[in-house]
This record gives sequence, C-alpha cells and structure tokens, in this order.
Amino acid sequence: MKTMGLLGGMSWQSTNTYYSLLNQGIAAALGGLHSARLMLYSVDFDEIEKLQHAGKWEEMGELLAAGAQRIEAGGADFLMICTNTMHKVAPQVEAAITIPLLHLADATGQRLQDAGVTRAGLLGTRFTMEQDFYKQRIIDNFGIDVIVPEAGDIEIIHKVIYDELCLGIVRGESRATYLAVIDRLRANGAQAVILGCTEIAMLVKQEHTTMRLYDTTTIHCEEAVKLAIAD
Repeated sequence: MKTMGLLGGMSWQSTNTYYSLLNQGIAAALGGLHSARLMLYSVDFDEIEKLQHAGKWEEMGELLAAGAQRIEAGGADFLMICTNTMHKVAPQVEAAITIPLLHLADATGQRLQDAGVTRAGLLGTRFTMEQDFYKQRIIDNFGIDVIVPEAGDIEIIHKVIYDELCLGIVRGESRATYLAVIDRLRANGAQAVILGCTEIAMLVKQEHTTMRLYDTTTIHCEEAVKLAIAD
C-alpha cells in the first residue's frame, strides 16, 4: 500500500472527513483490520483564512509548499491538498515537491465526464466560484460547461462556509438556502452540482435534493484509495 500525503486543516472539520473516508475506503477494499497508511500535515486555518481574504495567494502558496515538503520528507508517495479553494496554489505546491499531486478538480471532472454530465453548477467559496483556477480546469480538460450562482447567492454560499460550516455549525435554514440556490442552477440548465468546498457535504446531502450532487471530498478520497492500492 502506498502512503498518502494529506495537506489539511483547511478547515479541520473537512480534514476529519478525509481521514474517515480514506480509512473506510481502505478497509472496504482490503478487508480485515486494514487502515490507511498516510502522512498528515495540518495548518492553522486562521492564518490561511486571513491571507485568503487579503488576497495574499503567493504567501499562502509558500506556506502550503513548505507543508508539502514536510509530507514528502515523511515518506508519502503522493499528495492530496484537502481543500478545493487552495488548489489555486497547486502549481506552486507541485513545483516544490517531486511526488505527484492528486488534483481534486481532475478527479471531479473525470467523474462528471464518465457520468455524461455536460453542464454542471459549482458551489464553493467565493474564490472557487468567481476565479478560473478550478472551474476553467474542468472546462478545458473535460469539456464540461461549469456555471456558478448569481452574485448575491455567491456571497451567501461563501458566508455560510466560513461563519458556520468551518466551525462545525450545521443549520437547517442554511440548508434551505443552499437548496434554493441549487434549484436556480437547475433552472439555468445544470444537470448536476459540484459541491466544490469540502465542508458543504456536511450541510447538503443527496437525500436533500433530486439534483445529482458530486461531493468532491468523497470523489477525491475514492481516487486516492484506488491509487494507494494500485500495483
């Protein structure tokens, strides 16, 4: 089994989900008492969040690259950045290490393409929804049209992530708000919705809507398990 490298803590709520899903996946694949072989480096998200909203992406890239180097030095065979938003600095991180990066957007785009989805809505932080580093990669590499909510909805989605979900707070009224946004994406032609923030699946699950949901955390972990046990 290969050793997975996890660059996490953004937020620790979602990294906790990563740890659980990876171990569940290995146990299901190998049986018995098997569990995931991994290295985890967890940042202080308060520091990252302040830099995000100050637009200091280069500085964040340096912080994550240093964490990735520690993971590689610890013996990891490949790296996962356990957050959608911070894939903005994925090129900077990749340049600092020699082990491969399992890119979250690529794993998600492949899953959408395999399912025949040609137009998908994207929910995530304001950075992920408004900037091109994530959605354009899916558009360019997988030929999938990615659409985002209107400006007012983007701000609401973003606020719930940082003020509630990253703190482990799950509110029914916030779920209703998200589901209304999903319905508006459906009306705009979305065949499916990408839950493009690792915390969103804490709030919105497939049982809450008839729209097909693609939880990027689950997809990322499933692909990591395949890679870890591959010959």
